[in-house]
Amino acid sequence: MKKVGILDLGAGKGPKGWEHYFGLIEKKQYVGVTPQVVSVWCRQLGHAAYYATYYGKGDPLAKLPNDLDVVFISTHSNLAPLAYALCKLYQRRGARVIIGGPHAKSFPLDALRYFDLVVLECDKALIEDIIDDRFPRKSIVSSRKPYEDTPTIEERMPEIKASVFWNDKPYLFSLIPMLASMGCPYTCNFCTDWNNAYRALSNERLQADLKFASQKLPGVRLIFYDPNFGIRFDETLDSFENIAPARRNPYAIESSLTNVRTTERLQRLRDTNCIAVAPGIESWSQYSNKAAVGKAALREKMERVVEHLEMVNEYVPFIQTNFIFGLDNDYGDEPFELTKEFLMRVPFATPTLNIPMAFGGTPLFDTLLTEGRLLPKLPFNFYVIPYLTVILKNYDPVEYFTKMIDMYTVLYSRQLIYARWKAKTFWQAKGLHYIRTVAFYTLAHAMGRTLDMLKHDREFYAFHTGKSDVLPEFYVREYQTQLGKYAELMPACESQPILDQNFRAQQLVLYGR
Repeated sequence: MKKVGILDLGAGKGPKGWEHYFGLIEKKQYVGVTPQVVSVWCRQLGHAAYYATYYGKGDPLAKLPNDLDVVFISTHSNLAPLAYALCKLYQRRGARVIIGGPHAKSFPLDALRYFDLVVLECDKALIEDIIDDRFPRKSIVSSRKPYEDTPTIEERMPEIKASVFWNDKPYLFSLIPMLASMGCPYTCNFCTDWNNAYRALSNERLQADLKFASQKLPGVRLIFYDPNFGIRFDETLDSFENIAPARRNPYAIESSLTNVRTTERLQRLRDTNCIAVAPGIESWSQYSNKAAVGKAALREKMERVVEHLEMVNEYVPFIQTNFIFGLDNDYGDEPFELTKEFLMRVPFATPTLNIPMAFGGTPLFDTLLTEGRLLPKLPFNFYVIPYLTVILKNYDPVEYFTKMIDMYTVLYSRQLIYARWKAKTFWQAKGLHYIRTVAFYTLAHAMGRTLDMLKHDREFYAFHTGKSDVLPEFYVREYQTQLGKYAELMPACESQPILDQNFRAQQLVLYGR
């Protein structure tokens, strides 16, 4: 039996004050399903498993015991430098350290500089052989296909209590992470799931989870991390309808508007206690097939999406809309002006207004790398809003941030706050709207700092237009602040990313029993 640690890095440290409460309410719920799955597998294989999550509170190194044999770390790219520093410390203690998750899939060669193994896809057999040390060090390993199913909620209860509960008990904001499917039928060029074929997971397991939650965790919210929930809408909803109406747990989904295009489907979502849906609108000029508007674009698309969301709001009380601004099809004022109008017309919906991020393995990354429009010296911890990591095709960075800040100003304007107060949503949704309003203000303030630097610092502007490859001192200071004491282990000068994706021929070990 070996002592195995599983650390899920969900969020980094934020500013003091309101961030403490935002962390308890929202960031504590940034929990991945796969780290929990790996932890369950480790227990089933007879090992002592120690699972923990980090969401910006306390010291991440203190989350796990000191004398582990093997450590698995899962992280997004913006926390990769922290993961690298932790890797060094665990290795000094004698552990083999393995990275998986989004960053490992996007930038495996960069991660391989530090970790003993990098995992792209996994299944239980692969995890067993990793623990038994059957792969050469400094390998990129992957199962031939993603795992087919997840352990049940009942099997994951130790991990659920350790992550999204408080003192082993669910609290008001607890969200139990779920999967009913993997992959996506759409091929959005920015998305890391663009080439992952859709596949539904076991309906029997889903029904068992829903039954267990209704009996043992009444009223606790479930959140489905399916890239596109409800592709097989009828058979998926059948599982929910097998639970007695009074015992159905509230649940949230991410789904395209195409999947919720009829009142019949919306009624079924309402009747099964769906409380939140997050459709990806993405852009007014692209990806219209996801928005159930055919080939409509720009104002026509906006008008039809508004009409659709008004219908959705009659059945589902909380809606989050997701956008990206500055993609290659965007130009001029129109994308921003349409969005400002959209925000005022659907105050019941909370938006995420994102900056383009080019993650390895996506067509967007390949295009920008070929065209020389990435910022190769920028460390990975800036691969998160409000930072700009690419050279935009149709916007100067000063123009872009000016328009983004102007749009964000609407999000915390008195007019929109008042409209949200009057909107038809449940009280928890209203509370989340106001928490996010503070977050919007903070993001706009951070973008304002960047805009000021772009206007007044020639070297900073030259870096963001590709005319200089010298990392500005501004980013060095930000890097050190974000990493805190771990910056000594991972100094900024060591954090220039390896963006190369040519690893498959020599370093990838495809595995399958």
